[in-house]
Amino acid sequence: MRNVLSVDVEEYFHPTEMQGAAGHEHWASLPSRVEPQTDRVLEMLATRNIFGTFFVLGWVAEHHPNLVRRIAAAGHQLGCHSYFHRLVYNLTPFEFKQDTERAVKAIEDAAGVTPRVYRAPSFSITNRSLWALEVLVGCGFTHDSSIYPIHHDRYGIPGFSRHAQTLSTASGPIMEVPAATVRLPGDRVAPVAGGGYLRLLPYRYIAAGIRRINEDENVPACLYFHPWELDPELPRVAAGWTSRLRTFTGTRGMASKVERLLRDFQFATLATLHPAPDNRPATR
Repeated sequence: MRNVLSVDVEEYFHPTEMQGAAGHEHWASLPSRVEPQTDRVLEMLATRNIFGTFFVLGWVAEHHPNLVRRIAAAGHQLGCHSYFHRLVYNLTPFEFKQDTERAVKAIEDAAGVTPRVYRAPSFSITNRSLWALEVLVGCGFTHDSSIYPIHHDRYGIPGFSRHAQTLSTASGPIMEVPAATVRLPGDRVAPVAGGGYLRLLPYRYIAAGIRRINEDENVPACLYFHPWELDPELPRVAAGWTSRLRTFTGTRGMASKVERLLRDFQFATLATLHPAPDNRPATR
């Protein structure tokens, strides 16, 4: 069973937790770490001949176009992760469309590839912002991976399907690929998709969840992480204690956990495992 491997390409100062202390007007003046850490991820994948989906922030594509070209040249699928990493439900549909189109253009200009798969910052397509799916279809997207079927203080749609499905919008269909979760006793759902959960929880917990999804449910799991999570020497942004805990804890052991995932499981791109719903080809 192959699983979706996805990488959200952003700087350490882009997460929502950091933006109170590092707004986008300050980003260009902060030390950049995205190129060496993403190159490290590319090397890890190349060693095992693994191809994944890289959701690139438009701001990163604009400021580091050579990095985006390297990702595409290595054979990975390019996706869009917005331009400014703003929560979708805090935007109007017009603002969301503008942000998305700007990000798409930055990625196109960098690599000559039009992204057709999207992931919202902080999985922020929720019940408050389901309208965003229609906007995405109108912008040419065939896939979305922004809905997390869990309870969380910032994101999630509890009760949403845990597995990939085609959703209908007024603009046409879109394939929704939720981040991986497992069902627990009492009809509870727990995340096992990676990211902060992989940093903060024991590896055996995440691995057991993936195996349950593959073996008991016979479907791929959709996993993700950020290149900055593999960097224990990250500059510390002057954010609050809770924000620093969520963002920086566990970075020292993250690379070894990702290496174990790559060794223990098989992976492919999102579009490889979940074809476009209307048979339009999803670009590389």
